[in-house]
Amino acid sequence: MTPAPKHRFVVIEGPIGVGKTTLARRLADTWGAEPVLEQADSNPFLERFYRDPVGAALPAQLHFLFQRTQQLAGLRQQDLFAPVRVADYLLEKDQLFARVTLEDAEYSLYDQVYSRLVVDPPKPDLVIYLQAPVDVLMENAGREVACAVMTTPHRGAIDVICGWGNNGGDGFVAARYLAEAGYKVAVYCAGAAKALSASAKINYSRLTAMSIALHRIED
Repeated sequence: MTPAPKHRFVVIEGPIGVGKTTLARRLADTWGAEPVLEQADSNPFLERFYRDPVGAALPAQLHFLFQRTQQLAGLRQQDLFAPVRVADYLLEKDQLFARVTLEDAEYSLYDQVYSRLVVDPPKPDLVIYLQAPVDVLMENAGREVACAVMTTPHRGAIDVICGWGNNGGDGFVAARYLAEAGYKVAVYCAGAAKALSASAKINYSRLTAMSIALHRIED
């Protein structure tokens, strides 16, 4: 085991799909540290948020806020001899994400809750920010979605609804993995094709080469 670092609280940050949780777990194992990980699977509003990002954004974001503040409050209350902790999220980023996903009235409510919950949170001694090319992030995110689908008992047809931007590219990647795993996949693309990003275009071309059913949903 590698000796623990002088830092007592290390945070891994970066965009979705860059490998924050993977690195946090590996560092915790290497240092004999305690991992402090986001529990996305326990958020009962997350699936609804993916279906309806506008209508379900507030409860999904509040659930993450309550979860994270409870985790970090537990760290603050422990003594100076506590082990090294490695987290896969930075609490301050929660507020930034909320500003992007919530409407003004919802954010005002969220901000009031945040200001009452977040009182003297533990400050990380070290923040490691991970970066990766867009196509790598897209591949990782799409693969995770496909793997999540494969863990369910459903084995029938799968419809994947995508936009034309980078998030749509994630859907193209997920569709490819599902098709390669033997699922019958159809992809529905909403909006104007001219919005197709460069990285999404690559994955769209891969789908056409696989003869996967592609449908356009016009505005």
